Amino acid sequence: MTSPRGASPIVSSDSHVAEPIFLTSQPTDARPKLVLASASPRRLELLQQAGLDADALLPTDIDEAPQRNELPRTLAARLASEKAAAAVKIGSYQPQLEGSFLLAADTVVAVGRRILPKCEDAEQAEDCLRLLSGRQHRVYTGVSLITPRGAERRRLVETRLRFKRLSATEIDAYIASGEWRGKAGGYAIQGLAGTFVIRLIGSYSAVVGLPLYETCSLLAGEGFPVLTPWFERA
Repeated sequence: MTSPRGASPIVSSDSHVAEPIFLTSQPTDARPKLVLASASPRRLELLQQAGLDADALLPTDIDEAPQRNELPRTLAARLASEKAAAAVKIGSYQPQLEGSFLLAADTVVAVGRRILPKCEDAEQAEDCLRLLSGRQHRVYTGVSLITPRGAERRRLVETRLRFKRLSATEIDAYIASGEWRGKAGGYAIQGLAGTFVIRLIGSYSAVVGLPLYETCSLLAGEGFPVLTPWFERA
């Protein structure tokens, strides 16, 4: 696995890369290997929905704090790229991953220029839901693809959503569900919060965590056989 062009292969001291999680026991000769730089079950499920099987997961733990005056869309693109670069570092020490395509993504929820947190406690999640209630917000998902040659290809997807007005009872019930934990903006659209959405303009899969159209277009544009698994499953 080659470091992306123009990017340092060194991971900063405030980031950590976990050991890879191999999902396939045997090397794949029929196609190049595909590595997902994430431990997110929903991103893995989205890849599988597109008929793509990741060969390994390379979860990263980078500093996700916004920079001073950083716009939400810029943050999403930067974090996806930094996740990819961090994962490339550990992947470069794994001979099983040589010649792999590496995919990373990050999702940011914002109201105007205000970036909402990835909620870790109920108070944060409640604040987010009250802010989103009856209002439009935007979800930005950045995708970074590192090719076997070390080139980086990027996409940024913007989706606009509007929530209905949420009652205190609805907010309390959603907090009790626990679905908000670790989620940008304090909700998971693929769960109970899907009932809050009045309107969505853009990519549903991007809000879940990985825009399928853009991801498959990136892979196909770099020669990854996106359609081959479809024929194999037919």
